[in-house]
Amino acid sequence: MSQRLSDNVCFALYTATNSLVRAFRPLLEAYDLTYPQYIVMHSLWYRNQVSLKELSQDTHLDSGTLTPIVKRLESKGLLTRRISEEDERRKVISLTEKGSLLQEDANELTEKLVSRSNMTPERIEMLRQLCLELDTDLGKNVQ
Repeated sequence: MSQRLSDNVCFALYTATNSLVRAFRPLLEAYDLTYPQYIVMHSLWYRNQVSLKELSQDTHLDSGTLTPIVKRLESKGLLTRRISEEDERRKVISLTEKGSLLQEDANELTEKLVSRSNMTPERIEMLRQLCLELDTDLGKNVQ
């Protein structure tokens, strides 16, 4: 049994996530983006022209959280929402040219953030893989 709060993996992940978001905040402010908006943009840079459902699956944000983010990004001119040509009940979310151009800057943001850590690229990759594994394992057991 854990003796201290910091002995709990859930607390360690929680505090690391908060630190990561706080570190990203000033970098993202230059682009007028919040961290959740950045996550949506990042998803679209790798898979553009998707439905809200597909975007939700990729970002792990529910539609109630995602819809206002998408609307805000649309008002900033970074993406569009259009009715699908194949299925008029479906909306397709696509990057604008302005939204696509942000990808180059975003790669620099990640590099700046990594440079603030003393972790080696190998340890960062190991941490990423472990987090994804934990997410997958816990997600299986939620149903």
